[in-house]
Amino acid sequence: MTKKKLTLFVDADACPVLIKEEIMSFQQALSETEIVFVASYAHMSTTFREARWVMVDSEKEEADLYIHRHAKKGDLAVTQDYGLASILLPKGIFVLSPRGKRYTEENISTLLHTRYLASKSRRAGKHTKGPRKFTSEDRDEFRKELIKILSNYEGVYFYLSKL
Repeated sequence: MTKKKLTLFVDADACPVLIKEEIMSFQQALSETEIVFVASYAHMSTTFREARWVMVDSEKEEADLYIHRHAKKGDLAVTQDYGLASILLPKGIFVLSPRGKRYTEENISTLLHTRYLASKSRRAGKHTKGPRKFTSEDRDEFRKELIKILSNYEGVYFYLSKL
């Protein structure tokens, strides 16, 4: 078990409210963990005031750059941005999507390539499907994967196992 203090970064611009709620439901178990929601001023929120909010410029990728600069080995980031995930993984950061998909060194190249092909198709005028609707199963999968990751931290697993 690790004794490092965990920081949980949330790429809050596109994170579903249900996942933000799920993260905050772990707050008691994560009393030694700093939860940081990072969002641009354009997506400012007044919810979840008990968490730390970092507001960044509305320029493209500002939230991603903040998370990349501040996250350290062993931290956790929640994002649906494959590009951000791809630059966090080599730093030893756990990366989880709001749907509970764990980004890894093994799957990130495929995900980035799929994104590239879809973008290329759209530029060629072809219609591509957007993401499917967020479901309660997605929320359950997120919760399960979050518990798996957090179980690496001393004192957290005992509490989480009772949730």
